[in-house]
Amino acid sequence: MKPKYQMILEEIKSDILSGVYSVGEQIPTELALQDRYKVSRQTVRKAILELANEGFLRSEKGSGTYVSHQYRTRSAGTNGKRTIGVITTYISDYIFPSIIRGIEGRLNEDSYSLLLASTNNDVEQEKKALEMMLSFGVDGLIIEPTKSNFYNPNIAYYLAFKEQEVPLIMINAYYEELDVPFLCLDDVQSSYLATRELIAKGHTQIGIIAKMDDLQGKYRMKGYIKALGEAKLRFDPAQVLSFDTETKPDLSSRLRTFLTEHREQLTAIVCYNDEVGLEVIQVCRQLELSVPQDLSVIGQDNSYIAKNANIRLTTLTHPQEQMGRDAADWIIKKLQGKRDLKNNTYYQPVLIEGETVQELN
Repeated sequence: MKPKYQMILEEIKSDILSGVYSVGEQIPTELALQDRYKVSRQTVRKAILELANEGFLRSEKGSGTYVSHQYRTRSAGTNGKRTIGVITTYISDYIFPSIIRGIEGRLNEDSYSLLLASTNNDVEQEKKALEMMLSFGVDGLIIEPTKSNFYNPNIAYYLAFKEQEVPLIMINAYYEELDVPFLCLDDVQSSYLATRELIAKGHTQIGIIAKMDDLQGKYRMKGYIKALGEAKLRFDPAQVLSFDTETKPDLSSRLRTFLTEHREQLTAIVCYNDEVGLEVIQVCRQLELSVPQDLSVIGQDNSYIAKNANIRLTTLTHPQEQMGRDAADWIIKKLQGKRDLKNNTYYQPVLIEGETVQELN
Protein backbone atom coordinates (compact mmCIF):
# COMPACT_ATOMS: atom_id res chain seq x y z
CA MET A 1 0.00 0.00 0.00
CA LYS A 2 1.27 3.47 -0.93
CA PRO A 3 2.28 5.93 1.81
CA LYS A 4 -0.40 8.56 2.43
CA TYR A 5 1.82 11.43 1.31
CA GLN A 6 2.35 9.62 -2.02
CA MET A 7 -1.40 9.30 -2.56
CA ILE A 8 -1.84 13.03 -1.86
CA LEU A 9 1.07 13.87 -4.16
CA GLU A 10 -0.34 11.80 -7.03
CA GLU A 11 -3.85 13.24 -6.69
CA ILE A 12 -2.62 16.84 -6.67
CA LYS A 13 -0.31 16.16 -9.61
CA SER A 14 -3.18 14.53 -11.51
CA ASP A 15 -5.39 17.58 -10.85
CA ILE A 16 -2.65 19.88 -12.14
CA LEU A 17 -2.00 17.85 -15.28
CA SER A 18 -5.69 17.44 -16.11
CA GLY A 19 -6.37 21.15 -15.65
CA VAL A 20 -8.32 21.11 -12.38
CA TYR A 21 -5.67 23.55 -11.11
CA SER A 22 -4.20 25.86 -13.73
CA VAL A 23 -0.81 27.59 -13.74
CA GLY A 24 -0.68 30.33 -11.12
CA GLU A 25 -3.74 29.03 -9.29
CA GLN A 26 -3.57 28.50 -5.53
CA ILE A 27 -4.18 24.95 -4.33
CA PRO A 28 -6.11 24.29 -1.08
CA THR A 29 -4.38 25.26 2.15
CA GLU A 30 -2.43 22.76 4.21
CA LEU A 31 -5.24 22.78 6.76
CA ALA A 32 -7.82 22.05 4.07
CA LEU A 33 -5.69 19.21 2.70
CA GLN A 34 -5.25 17.79 6.21
CA ASP A 35 -9.01 17.76 6.64
CA ARG A 36 -9.67 16.29 3.18
CA TYR A 37 -7.23 13.40 3.50
CA LYS A 38 -7.44 12.92 7.29
CA VAL A 39 -3.67 13.12 7.70
CA SER A 40 -1.15 15.10 9.72
CA ARG A 41 0.29 18.44 8.67
CA GLN A 42 3.70 16.77 8.28
CA THR A 43 2.25 14.33 5.71
CA VAL A 44 0.71 17.16 3.70
CA ARG A 45 3.94 19.16 3.80
CA LYS A 46 5.96 16.19 2.57
CA ALA A 47 3.68 15.83 -0.46
CA ILE A 48 3.85 19.56 -1.22
CA LEU A 49 7.64 19.64 -0.84
CA GLU A 50 8.12 16.80 -3.32
CA LEU A 51 5.76 18.45 -5.81
CA ALA A 52 7.72 21.68 -5.41
CA ASN A 53 10.99 19.81 -6.04
CA GLU A 54 9.46 18.35 -9.21
CA GLY A 55 8.50 21.84 -10.37
CA PHE A 56 4.75 21.46 -10.00
CA LEU A 57 4.24 23.81 -7.04
CA ARG A 58 5.78 26.94 -5.56
CA SER A 59 5.13 28.32 -2.10
CA GLU A 60 4.87 31.99 -1.19
CA LYS A 61 5.44 32.73 2.47
CA GLY A 62 2.35 34.16 4.10
CA SER A 63 0.30 33.69 0.94
CA GLY A 64 -0.05 30.00 0.04
CA THR A 65 1.01 27.36 -2.46
CA TYR A 66 0.52 27.85 -6.20
CA VAL A 67 0.83 25.82 -9.40
CA SER A 68 4.20 26.58 -10.97
CA HIS A 69 4.74 27.23 -14.65
CA GLN A 70 7.93 25.15 -14.58
CA TYR A 71 6.23 21.80 -15.21
CA ARG A 72 5.28 23.04 -18.67
CA THR A 73 8.90 23.56 -19.67
CA ARG A 74 9.39 21.94 -23.04
CA SER A 75 11.88 19.13 -23.51
CA ALA A 76 13.65 21.15 -26.21
CA GLY A 77 14.65 23.61 -23.53
CA THR A 78 16.69 21.01 -21.68
CA ASN A 79 18.34 18.87 -24.33
CA GLY A 80 17.90 20.93 -27.49
CA LYS A 81 15.91 18.14 -29.15
CA ARG A 82 12.17 18.07 -29.51
CA THR A 83 10.35 15.00 -28.25
CA ILE A 84 7.16 13.43 -29.61
CA GLY A 85 5.14 11.22 -27.29
CA VAL A 86 3.60 8.03 -28.66
CA ILE A 87 0.98 6.07 -26.72
CA THR A 88 -0.34 2.83 -28.19
CA THR A 89 -2.54 0.15 -26.69
CA TYR A 90 0.26 -2.38 -27.20
CA ILE A 91 3.91 -2.14 -28.26
CA SER A 92 5.32 -5.52 -29.24
CA ASP A 93 2.20 -7.31 -30.46
CA TYR A 94 0.42 -7.67 -33.77
CA ILE A 95 0.65 -4.60 -36.12
CA PHE A 96 2.07 -2.20 -33.54
CA PRO A 97 5.81 -2.75 -34.19
CA SER A 98 5.22 -1.76 -37.83
CA ILE A 99 3.30 1.38 -36.83
CA ILE A 100 6.02 2.40 -34.36
CA ARG A 101 8.71 1.71 -36.97
CA GLY A 102 6.96 4.13 -39.33
CA ILE A 103 6.74 6.80 -36.64
CA GLU A 104 10.36 6.40 -35.58
CA GLY A 105 11.65 6.46 -39.14
CA ARG A 106 9.95 9.78 -39.92
CA LEU A 107 10.96 11.38 -36.59
CA ASN A 108 14.59 10.40 -37.14
CA GLU A 109 14.65 12.24 -40.46
CA ASP A 110 14.09 15.55 -38.63
CA SER A 111 16.06 14.61 -35.47
CA TYR A 112 13.06 14.31 -33.15
CA SER A 113 13.17 12.10 -30.08
CA LEU A 114 10.45 9.54 -29.33
CA LEU A 115 8.94 8.87 -25.90
CA LEU A 116 6.95 5.63 -26.01
CA ALA A 117 4.27 4.26 -23.68
CA SER A 118 1.53 1.64 -23.87
CA THR A 119 -1.79 1.23 -22.09
CA ASN A 120 -2.60 -2.48 -22.59
CA ASN A 121 -6.03 -1.09 -23.50
CA ASP A 122 -6.60 -0.10 -19.87
CA VAL A 123 -7.86 3.41 -19.04
CA GLU A 124 -5.95 3.60 -15.74
CA GLN A 125 -2.70 2.84 -17.54
CA GLU A 126 -3.68 5.39 -20.20
CA LYS A 127 -4.08 7.98 -17.44
CA LYS A 128 -0.56 7.27 -16.16
CA ALA A 129 0.85 7.47 -19.68
CA LEU A 130 -0.84 10.81 -20.32
CA GLU A 131 0.41 12.18 -16.99
CA MET A 132 3.91 11.09 -17.90
CA MET A 133 3.70 12.86 -21.26
CA LEU A 134 2.38 16.04 -19.66
CA SER A 135 5.04 15.94 -16.95
CA PHE A 136 7.80 15.41 -19.48
CA GLY A 137 6.53 18.25 -21.64
CA VAL A 138 6.36 16.47 -24.99
CA ASP A 139 6.12 18.75 -28.01
CA GLY A 140 3.52 16.62 -29.76
CA LEU A 141 1.52 13.45 -29.15
CA ILE A 142 0.52 10.49 -31.31
CA ILE A 143 -1.98 8.27 -29.55
CA GLU A 144 -4.04 5.19 -30.16
CA PRO A 145 -7.17 5.52 -28.01
CA THR A 146 -7.92 3.05 -25.24
CA LYS A 147 -11.29 1.26 -25.30
CA SER A 148 -12.39 3.77 -27.90
CA ASN A 149 -15.96 2.47 -28.13
CA PHE A 150 -16.65 3.52 -24.53
CA TYR A 151 -16.74 6.85 -22.74
CA ASN A 152 -13.19 7.72 -21.73
CA PRO A 153 -12.60 9.09 -18.21
CA ASN A 154 -9.31 10.70 -19.28
CA ILE A 155 -10.82 13.31 -21.60
CA ALA A 156 -9.58 16.15 -19.33
CA TYR A 157 -5.97 15.19 -20.08
CA TYR A 158 -6.54 15.49 -23.82
CA LEU A 159 -8.16 18.87 -23.28
CA ALA A 160 -5.07 19.89 -21.27
CA PHE A 161 -2.88 19.13 -24.30
CA LYS A 162 -5.17 21.22 -26.49
CA GLU A 163 -5.17 24.10 -24.00
CA GLN A 164 -1.37 24.02 -23.99
CA GLU A 165 -1.46 23.97 -27.82
CA VAL A 166 0.45 20.70 -27.99
CA PRO A 167 -0.46 19.14 -31.35
CA LEU A 168 -1.90 15.65 -31.11
CA ILE A 169 -3.24 13.15 -33.58
CA MET A 170 -4.98 9.82 -33.04
CA ILE A 171 -4.36 6.60 -34.97
CA ASN A 172 -6.53 3.53 -35.61
CA ALA A 173 -9.49 5.11 -33.77
CA TYR A 174 -10.60 8.29 -32.03
CA TYR A 175 -12.78 9.46 -29.18
CA GLU A 176 -16.13 10.57 -30.51
CA GLU A 177 -16.40 13.12 -27.68
CA LEU A 178 -13.35 15.01 -28.97
CA ASP A 179 -12.69 17.01 -32.12
CA VAL A 180 -9.17 15.69 -32.72
CA PRO A 181 -7.36 14.84 -35.99
CA PHE A 182 -7.06 11.12 -36.75
CA LEU A 183 -5.67 8.56 -39.17
CA CYS A 184 -7.76 5.39 -39.48
CA LEU A 185 -8.32 2.44 -41.70
CA ASP A 186 -11.84 2.53 -43.15
CA ASP A 187 -12.96 -0.25 -40.81
CA VAL A 188 -16.53 -0.29 -42.12
CA GLN A 189 -15.23 -0.87 -45.63
CA SER A 190 -12.75 -3.50 -44.47
CA SER A 191 -15.37 -5.74 -42.90
CA TYR A 192 -17.81 -4.92 -45.71
CA LEU A 193 -15.32 -6.17 -48.30
CA ALA A 194 -14.58 -9.26 -46.21
CA THR A 195 -18.26 -10.17 -45.93
CA ARG A 196 -18.95 -9.34 -49.57
CA GLU A 197 -16.10 -11.65 -50.64
CA LEU A 198 -17.71 -14.52 -48.77
CA ILE A 199 -21.12 -13.74 -50.22
CA ALA A 200 -19.61 -13.63 -53.73
CA LYS A 201 -18.23 -17.13 -53.09
CA GLY A 202 -21.76 -18.39 -52.40
CA HIS A 203 -21.84 -18.22 -48.59
CA THR A 204 -25.13 -17.22 -46.96
CA GLN A 205 -24.60 -18.42 -43.39
CA ILE A 206 -21.80 -16.10 -42.27
CA GLY A 207 -20.83 -15.48 -38.67
CA ILE A 208 -18.62 -12.80 -37.19
CA ILE A 209 -16.17 -12.64 -34.27
CA ALA A 210 -16.33 -9.04 -33.03
CA LYS A 211 -14.34 -7.09 -30.44
CA MET A 212 -16.74 -4.59 -28.93
CA ASP A 213 -14.77 -2.29 -26.63
CA ASP A 214 -12.87 -0.65 -29.51
CA LEU A 215 -14.24 1.62 -32.21
CA GLN A 216 -12.65 -0.61 -34.86
CA GLY A 217 -14.82 -3.48 -33.67
CA LYS A 218 -17.95 -1.36 -33.75
CA TYR A 219 -17.28 -0.22 -37.32
CA ARG A 220 -16.23 -3.67 -38.50
CA MET A 221 -19.52 -5.00 -37.21
CA LYS A 222 -21.25 -2.21 -39.15
CA GLY A 223 -19.53 -3.25 -42.39
CA TYR A 224 -20.59 -6.86 -41.86
CA ILE A 225 -24.21 -5.85 -41.32
CA LYS A 226 -24.10 -3.53 -44.35
CA ALA A 227 -22.92 -6.31 -46.66
CA LEU A 228 -25.55 -8.74 -45.38
CA GLY A 229 -28.25 -6.12 -45.90
CA GLU A 230 -27.21 -5.40 -49.49
CA ALA A 231 -27.32 -9.14 -50.25
CA LYS A 232 -30.75 -9.46 -48.62
CA LEU A 233 -29.32 -11.88 -46.04
CA ARG A 234 -30.78 -11.91 -42.52
CA PHE A 235 -28.63 -10.68 -39.67
CA ASP A 236 -28.73 -13.34 -36.96
CA PRO A 237 -27.48 -12.25 -33.50
CA ALA A 238 -26.83 -15.92 -32.67
CA GLN A 239 -24.11 -15.94 -35.34
CA VAL A 240 -22.16 -13.18 -33.56
CA LEU A 241 -19.49 -14.00 -30.99
CA SER A 242 -18.37 -10.84 -29.21
CA PHE A 243 -15.45 -10.33 -26.86
CA ASP A 244 -13.49 -7.49 -25.28
CA THR A 245 -10.06 -6.89 -23.74
CA GLU A 246 -10.98 -8.59 -20.47
CA THR A 247 -12.59 -11.68 -22.04
CA LYS A 248 -9.98 -12.12 -24.79
CA PRO A 249 -7.98 -14.69 -22.75
CA ASP A 250 -11.07 -16.94 -22.77
CA LEU A 251 -11.71 -16.53 -26.49
CA SER A 252 -10.32 -19.91 -27.48
CA SER A 253 -12.66 -21.86 -25.18
CA ARG A 254 -15.61 -19.69 -26.20
CA LEU A 255 -14.75 -20.29 -29.85
CA ARG A 256 -14.86 -24.05 -29.28
CA THR A 257 -18.37 -23.73 -27.84
CA PHE A 258 -19.49 -21.33 -30.58
CA LEU A 259 -18.17 -23.44 -33.46
CA THR A 260 -19.51 -26.66 -31.96
CA GLU A 261 -22.99 -25.17 -31.61
CA HIS A 262 -22.98 -23.74 -35.15
CA ARG A 263 -20.96 -26.31 -37.10
CA GLU A 264 -24.05 -27.43 -39.01
CA GLN A 265 -25.16 -23.90 -39.90
CA LEU A 266 -22.14 -21.65 -40.48
CA THR A 267 -20.07 -22.00 -43.62
CA ALA A 268 -17.92 -18.90 -43.12
CA ILE A 269 -16.70 -16.45 -40.48
CA VAL A 270 -15.54 -12.85 -40.67
CA CYS A 271 -12.93 -12.24 -37.97
CA TYR A 272 -12.16 -9.02 -36.10
CA ASN A 273 -8.53 -9.30 -37.20
CA ASP A 274 -5.88 -11.77 -38.34
CA GLU A 275 -5.00 -12.78 -34.79
CA VAL A 276 -8.58 -13.89 -34.20
CA GLY A 277 -8.70 -15.50 -37.64
CA LEU A 278 -5.71 -17.71 -36.86
CA GLU A 279 -7.20 -18.59 -33.49
CA VAL A 280 -10.40 -19.69 -35.24
CA ILE A 281 -8.32 -21.90 -37.56
CA GLN A 282 -6.52 -23.42 -34.56
CA VAL A 283 -9.81 -24.23 -32.84
CA CYS A 284 -11.15 -25.71 -36.09
CA ARG A 285 -8.20 -28.14 -36.09
CA GLN A 286 -9.03 -29.16 -32.53
CA LEU A 287 -12.63 -29.81 -33.58
CA GLU A 288 -11.53 -31.62 -36.76
CA LEU A 289 -13.12 -28.97 -38.93
CA SER A 290 -11.26 -28.40 -42.18
CA VAL A 291 -10.49 -24.85 -43.36
CA PRO A 292 -11.75 -23.90 -45.89
CA GLN A 293 -13.64 -27.09 -46.81
CA ASP A 294 -15.85 -27.09 -43.70
CA LEU A 295 -15.48 -23.43 -42.75
CA SER A 296 -14.14 -20.43 -44.65
CA VAL A 297 -12.25 -17.89 -42.54
CA ILE A 298 -11.29 -14.32 -43.40
CA GLY A 299 -9.17 -12.01 -41.25
CA GLN A 300 -8.36 -8.31 -41.40
CA ASP A 301 -5.16 -6.18 -41.21
CA ASN A 302 -2.64 -8.24 -43.24
CA SER A 303 -0.45 -8.57 -40.14
CA TYR A 304 2.97 -10.20 -39.94
CA ILE A 305 1.45 -13.15 -38.04
CA ALA A 306 -0.82 -13.82 -41.03
CA LYS A 307 2.13 -13.58 -43.42
CA ASN A 308 4.17 -16.04 -41.33
CA ALA A 309 1.41 -18.54 -40.55
CA ASN A 310 1.50 -22.06 -41.97
CA ILE A 311 -1.68 -21.29 -43.90
CA ARG A 312 -2.18 -18.23 -46.11
CA LEU A 313 -5.03 -16.35 -44.46
CA THR A 314 -7.39 -14.40 -46.69
CA THR A 315 -7.33 -10.90 -45.25
CA LEU A 316 -7.62 -7.15 -45.86
CA THR A 317 -4.77 -4.64 -45.92
CA HIS A 318 -3.90 -2.16 -43.16
CA PRO A 319 -1.46 0.75 -43.74
CA GLN A 320 0.58 0.00 -40.59
CA GLU A 321 4.03 1.55 -41.24
CA GLN A 322 2.59 4.17 -43.59
CA MET A 323 0.06 5.20 -40.93
CA GLY A 324 2.87 5.65 -38.40
CA ARG A 325 4.92 7.67 -40.85
CA ASP A 326 1.96 9.86 -41.80
CA ALA A 327 1.14 10.52 -38.13
CA ALA A 328 4.72 11.61 -37.40
CA ASP A 329 4.79 13.74 -40.56
CA TRP A 330 1.56 15.49 -39.52
CA ILE A 331 2.98 16.32 -36.08
CA ILE A 332 6.26 17.64 -37.54
CA LYS A 333 4.48 19.84 -40.07
CA LYS A 334 2.15 21.14 -37.36
CA LEU A 335 5.15 22.09 -35.20
CA GLN A 336 6.73 23.77 -38.22
CA GLY A 337 3.68 26.00 -38.45
CA LYS A 338 2.21 24.46 -41.60
CA ARG A 339 -1.44 25.22 -42.14
CA ASP A 340 -4.19 23.56 -44.16
CA LEU A 341 -3.11 20.10 -43.01
CA LYS A 342 -5.61 17.33 -43.66
CA ASN A 343 -7.05 16.49 -40.25
CA ASN A 344 -8.87 13.22 -40.90
CA THR A 345 -7.70 10.39 -43.15
CA TYR A 346 -9.33 7.06 -43.92
CA TYR A 347 -7.07 4.51 -45.63
CA GLN A 348 -8.90 2.21 -48.01
CA PRO A 349 -8.45 -1.56 -47.50
CA VAL A 350 -7.72 -4.01 -50.29
CA LEU A 351 -8.59 -7.71 -50.25
CA ILE A 352 -5.65 -10.13 -50.22
CA GLU A 353 -6.71 -13.59 -51.36
CA GLY A 354 -5.30 -16.50 -49.41
CA GLU A 355 -6.27 -20.14 -49.05
CA THR A 356 -8.85 -19.94 -46.25
CA VAL A 357 -11.92 -19.07 -48.32
CA GLN A 358 -13.64 -21.65 -50.52
CA GLU A 359 -16.25 -21.07 -53.18
CA LEU A 360 -19.45 -23.03 -52.60
CA ASN A 361 -21.02 -24.90 -55.50
